[in-house]
Amino acid sequence: MGALISADDLAGELARGGVRVLDVQYTLASTPGRELYAAGHLPGAPFLDLDTALAGPPGARGRHPLPDPEVLQEALRACGVGDDDEVVVYDQRTSLSAARAWWVLRWAGHPQVRVLDGGLAAWERAGHAVTTEVPAPDRGDLVVRPGSVPVLDADGAATMARTGVLLDVRSAERYRGEVEPIDRVAGHVPGSVNLPMTELLADDGTFLPPARIRERAAAVGVHRDTPVGTSCGSGVTAAQMALALHTVRIDAVPYVGSWSEWVEDASRPVATGPEPG
Repeated sequence: MGALISADDLAGELARGGVRVLDVQYTLASTPGRELYAAGHLPGAPFLDLDTALAGPPGARGRHPLPDPEVLQEALRACGVGDDDEVVVYDQRTSLSAARAWWVLRWAGHPQVRVLDGGLAAWERAGHAVTTEVPAPDRGDLVVRPGSVPVLDADGAATMARTGVLLDVRSAERYRGEVEPIDRVAGHVPGSVNLPMTELLADDGTFLPPARIRERAAAVGVHRDTPVGTSCGSGVTAAQMALALHTVRIDAVPYVGSWSEWVEDASRPVATGPEPG
């Protein structure tokens, strides 16, 4: 099963009743996800909150650490998700928060999950209906099995930067340490390589074709057999890059704490400037 699904294919599966859809609309600094959901969502899709269900409280482990398994399980069951369900997650457009949901569900032991490529915007462009009605799904029975896919901690990220490729997927300016709009220290993990996530998205928010993704990955030394990790500000865009690479059969391990965790320990080294060489 591929990780992405188109709007028309999803509409067909929904018509046959073979999939459960979850809305994970989210923004870092503007309209809250619940308000975006209230303004319009796919029919039958309950809302799954990134901050409270797909991440734990911010702190020493970063701004979006791994969620508590029991909290995640309760949230997914409240959305009606069962162990046997095929799940599709979506957000507004770029699959940023949807990719976080995709990765967290796989980490939780539920691999039957796909992402609506292009999100709600693609759904509307295809002419499919949007609603403001809030569904009341029957309670699900999903059992969360944490740790079902690998994850990097700070030590693992440092090792990956030395022995494989650690992709920092933030903007080039943040990577070089020229600006830092969120975290208290600017820069990047020493040895990491910059590949901004925006370079793997088309103008409409969908992922680039596989050949283009493979080309951009190869340009920074990432191939099918390359050990690779992904890092960003707080572990959300890192999951988005992991999804992009997954579409071309490159397995990537997110550093969930990412830069927001890295700088919590003042003893960890900080690099600035462009990539060496």
